[in-house]
Amino acid sequence: MATHHVQQNRPVHDGLHPQVYRTIIALTVWLVLSAWVFFDSGAYVGLTLAMITVFFIIALGIPFLIWKTWQHHAPVDETREETESFSAWASQSFATWTGRLSGREAAMQILLPIAAVSIGMFIFGLVYFFDVPHGGY
Repeated sequence: MATHHVQQNRPVHDGLHPQVYRTIIALTVWLVLSAWVFFDSGAYVGLTLAMITVFFIIALGIPFLIWKTWQHHAPVDETREETESFSAWASQSFATWTGRLSGREAAMQILLPIAAVSIGMFIFGLVYFFDVPHGGY
């Protein structure tokens, strides 16, 4: 995560805070667990759920492997863990291709799609579990 200094000596980040990555992983695990818990009944469902799980493992695994490869080949001063708190990171600017956002706004825009899908899958699962007669155990 690089920090660039611009006008008024205010830092502008071009990398996400580690807490954003942890939240993405947690929401993805919640999505997969919701699918497994609420929709694990019927013929061929096991195969379908296994493929969904493999898809999400790949979706999380590719960025992780890219990060580990970068970490292995990058200079030591670039791979150090920054100890900046999330609230401090969120209050500063975040650089995008189209301009600058606050860190908080950037995190919200990044997390909103996976949060909506995870919460939606959980709610669909609850409705299916309680409303469909054969859906409940």
